[in-house]
Amino acid sequence: MHDAANAGRNVIVTGGSRGLGLGIACRLAASGFNVIAIARQHSEALAAAETELKDRLHFRSADLMDTTALSDLVRGLRRDFGPIYGIVNNAGIGTSGVLATMPDAAIERLIRLNVTSPIMLTKHAIRSMMAVGAGRVVMISSVVATTGYSGLSVYSATKASLLGFSRSLAREVGALGITVNVVAPGFVDTEMTRELDDSHRAQIARRSALRRMPEVADVAGAVDYLFSSAGRNVTGTVLTVDAGNTA
Repeated sequence: MHDAANAGRNVIVTGGSRGLGLGIACRLAASGFNVIAIARQHSEALAAAETELKDRLHFRSADLMDTTALSDLVRGLRRDFGPIYGIVNNAGIGTSGVLATMPDAAIERLIRLNVTSPIMLTKHAIRSMMAVGAGRVVMISSVVATTGYSGLSVYSATKASLLGFSRSLAREVGALGITVNVVAPGFVDTEMTRELDDSHRAQIARRSALRRMPEVADVAGAVDYLFSSAGRNVTGTVLTVDAGNTA
């Protein structure tokens, strides 16, 4: 629901051209925020959403693996749109593989995009929030950060690191009116989980308290809540959206 109080508040959503990131970007734009979707490439789905949401959803191309360019990226966004009110660090890769045989380059790539990049991007974006004394930071983690999952040891490590980062940052910036939280989705129907066959999906659903898998809209709704006035006193915590898979 569009909230007039959010008008003019700029929010960055990384990985915003498809899947979970696009769902989050659209939900926040529908709530009245001015959303800047960051991704390497534009997409047809994002173009359609931009048309529907008119002037509240925008695209900017960036390679988040290039951490040396993140300062200039945020500076450019501030120049084009104004102060940054919030950031959703959603971009990431879910490369799977047994640790003993995973190439070193693949490990380093996972850590750079899933850990180093969101931390550094938040560093630059949060300075704008500190200047105005208000803001929201949301990190998209995963239930495997705490449950573990065979073949995802490095991915799990990157997602777990976001928990400690967010809890500590919440204490650093809380007095300035900025909240920092984590949303931990379960296995959601996105491109990252398309490699799971039907029997595997059914098994995950059976193990969940609600006997189903969460959808993109469920995770987007959780992020929207943390950005809303209702979530103003929620910080330093993890909101799990997994249909009760880890219950």
